Amino acid sequence: MIQLENKTSFNTLHNYIHALNVLTVSDERKKILQPLIDYIIEKKSTQAAIRLNFICTHNSRRSHLSQIWAQVMAFYYSIEKVSCYSGGTEATALFPKVAETLKNCGFAIETLASENNPVYSIKYDSNEHPIIGFSKTFDDNFNPHSEFAALLTCSSADIGCPFIAGAEKRIPVTYEDPKLFDNTPQQNEKYLERSNQIATEMKYVFEQVKK
Repeated sequence: MIQLENKTSFNTLHNYIHALNVLTVSDERKKILQPLIDYIIEKKSTQAAIRLNFICTHNSRRSHLSQIWAQVMAFYYSIEKVSCYSGGTEATALFPKVAETLKNCGFAIETLASENNPVYSIKYDSNEHPIIGFSKTFDDNFNPHSEFAALLTCSSADIGCPFIAGAEKRIPVTYEDPKLFDNTPQQNEKYLERSNQIATEMKYVFEQVKK
């Protein structure tokens, strides 16, 4: 486990990650996450590149949260050669509440381009390249086309993508959609709840890989 650099900028994020309790991950969820752990360990054992593509329907909420937290946890536990991506069965836009939720957790987020499909710089360490967040299809040129694991973060994408070209492994890791609470008094709470769940589970995954 490493210390995130630049305490002034990223101390909030480090404290947030440190406080996540992996003991809250249920046995049922551990079984769901185990194929992902096994895939990463297998790749790590041969010093191969570890490419994880998190796929949802619109690439607007859950797939981005999963991509970002997985990349950060790989860095946090010093697991090398991990590159995380996200995509959808169609492209829409990264929902602004996702960026706001991550910013509140301690990420440094800048809007690189606006318009219909904004592009965000999502920085988690002063010396690491930021994650570039924007909505795209899972087979976009920005994403890998071979030798990757496809992680399905919603049931509709799992059903709608019976075949994902180039994927070595297909792993359903589905989450409830915080979109259900858009424009309600519970919106902030539910987006943070989903982000917390995904962050905790990705911490659990990479903690198991580190052992």
